[in-house]
Amino acid sequence: MIEFAAVSKRFGADTWAVRGVSLEIAEGELVAVLGESGSGKTTLVKMVNRLVDADEGKVVVAGRDVRATDAVQLRRTIGYVIQQVGLLPHLTIADNIAIVPTLLGWTPAAKAARVAELLTLIGLPDVGARFPDQLSGGQRQRIGLARALAARPKLMLLDEPFGALDPITRVALQGELRRIHKELALTTVMVTHDMVEALTLADRIAVMYRSELRQVGTPAELVANPADDYVAKLMGMAKHQAEQLAGVTG
Repeated sequence: MIEFAAVSKRFGADTWAVRGVSLEIAEGELVAVLGESGSGKTTLVKMVNRLVDADEGKVVVAGRDVRATDAVQLRRTIGYVIQQVGLLPHLTIADNIAIVPTLLGWTPAAKAARVAELLTLIGLPDVGARFPDQLSGGQRQRIGLARALAARPKLMLLDEPFGALDPITRVALQGELRRIHKELALTTVMVTHDMVEALTLADRIAVMYRSELRQVGTPAELVANPADDYVAKLMGMAKHQAEQLAGVTG
């Protein structure tokens, strides 16, 4: 579904955000791009929907170089969820979810049916007439996910989607994400700095450090055979974090 072919991106003459990354993501996978702040993980994923264009290499989605597609049209075919959610405060929840279908010219009946379907999918069937400030943070995050799914994309990009939530709400929404990913047969790429989140949700994890891809593998592979000291340190921290989280949620 996605191929990063030796992609690099500079910001300024000497600052590499992403350097020489090659990675293939299969249809139906949930891949976590894991790394600390400044590692290049968000820049890498933004190359998929052309919020950032690579300076070197290419990004291919479903067999097509993304730079061969108009950026606006491309983004309407890819779901995108960010930590801040970005709901429009003056629109109802239903209208927020229906933004992309509206831009695509769907009929009112089709939009209403899709909104109702998605609100049921995320477990909030009765909030369509409310406004964003009438919902909790966790509920708004669910609405952000529904909005990203509205035009039936097969590819979802998530940039730290649960980072601002409390641990109990975050764990609940992680479970919802995994369920929806499987139920809708999505290909999902999730940016996170949360090691436990990556280990519990992802089919594979791509570890970024200082603009470079350090290791790609299943959670079990990374735990058992870290490629270097940095990955080993991350896996050790993940174990400690999981023990702390178990104490909070248990």
